[in-house]
Amino acid sequence: MKKAILVFILFTASILSQELNCNVIVNYQNLPVNNRDLLTGFTDVVKDYMNSTRFTDLDWSGDKIDCTLNIFFTSASNDLDYSAQIVVVSQRPVYQSTRNSPMLTINDGSWSFHYQVGQSMYPNLNIFDPLTSLLDYYALIIIGFDMDTWEEYGGSPFFRKAFDIVNLANNSSSKTGWAASNSAYSRWGLVADLTNEKYSAFRSSIFDYHYGIDIFRQNKEIGQTKIASLVEVLYKMYEQQGLINSVFVKTFFDAKNGEITDHLAGYSDVTVFSKLKKIDPPHAGKYDQFVP
Repeated sequence: MKKAILVFILFTASILSQELNCNVIVNYQNLPVNNRDLLTGFTDVVKDYMNSTRFTDLDWSGDKIDCTLNIFFTSASNDLDYSAQIVVVSQRPVYQSTRNSPMLTINDGSWSFHYQVGQSMYPNLNIFDPLTSLLDYYALIIIGFDMDTWEEYGGSPFFRKAFDIVNLANNSSSKTGWAASNSAYSRWGLVADLTNEKYSAFRSSIFDYHYGIDIFRQNKEIGQTKIASLVEVLYKMYEQQGLINSVFVKTFFDAKNGEITDHLAGYSDVTVFSKLKKIDPPHAGKYDQFVP
C-alpha cells in the first residue's frame, strides 16, 4: 500500500499544472474613499498575476495548488503608496479523499508598496519590487510547502529562491518586513529556518507526516504512527535545546494543530499530547483536552 501511494504522490507532483489556483480577497475599509476608487481593479490584477505567472521551471499539467491571499489595506500615505496586512492560506488534497490538508495560515502585517491605476505587473526574480516580490515570495513558499509533502525535501529549490528575494529586499531601500527580526513571524526567519540544516530532520518528517495523513483512512494505526513520529522529531529537538524558537515550526503548527489533534484523537500513547504542549505552546489549550 505504501509503495502504491508513494508512486501516486510522485506522479502527481510531476504532472501538476501551472502552479497556483489563487483566490484573492481585498478589504479597503480602512482607506479614504478616494484611495478605494484608485484601487478599483487591484483585486483582479493580483489574482491574474498569481494565476498566470509560472513560478517554477517544472512542466505542470494537472491540479493546481489551492491558495488564498486575504489583503487588508491599513493605510495610504498618498495616492500611490500603501500599507497592508496579508494573510496567506493554502491546502493540498488528501489521497483518495474529498478532504484537504491545511498547509499554510500566515499572517503578515508588514507590507508597504507602490501601486498606480493601470499598473502592469511582470515577474522578475532578479529585481526587487515591493509589490510583486512579496507575491513572488509567497508563491514560492506555497509551492515549496506543497512539494515537501509529495517528495522528501521537494520544496528546497523554491525555498532557496524565496531566500534570494529576501536578500534582494535587504539590499534595497524598501526593507519593511524583510529584515531579520525577533518577532514571532518574519519572512527572513521563515526561509532562514527552511534552508537551515538544523531543521532537515523536521522537513523530512513532514513528508512522512503527510504519508500518514494520506493513508489514515485506509490504515489508521500506520497513519497515527507517522503523524506521531513528527512530534517525536521535534520533541527530541526540544529535549536537546529547550523551547524551539522557530518561525518554521510556528508556521507549521499554526496551520496543522487542528489536523494533528483530529488525527491523533484516541492514539494509544497519550504522552504525545504532553509533548505537543511543550513544542507548540501557543496551541497548548487545544492539546490539554487530550492530556489525562
